[in-house]
Amino acid sequence: MTDLKSALKTLIVETCGKDCDPAAIADDEILFGSGTRLALDSLDALQLSIALQKRFGVRLTDSKETRRALASIASLADWLRARGMADAVP
Repeated sequence: MTDLKSALKTLIVETCGKDCDPAAIADDEILFGSGTRLALDSLDALQLSIALQKRFGVRLTDSKETRRALASIASLADWLRARGMADAVP
């Protein structure tokens, strides 16, 4: 699971063009919103959704499910694990 979380942190930093060390992102850190450290927004969510589809072959189609899955690294890793992607770290 740690490898998956590390891969997700790197994916977010690269996809969303953030200038930070992926390892500095806490697993339970809130990712979206103007008051958050990364301050990801809806465009970042779209880019991240596309990157997840390319990397893991999964689609985020429901807006409520997307908000829950993308809330933090831990929630995204859990979401992927529930879809059998926990071991699919490229």
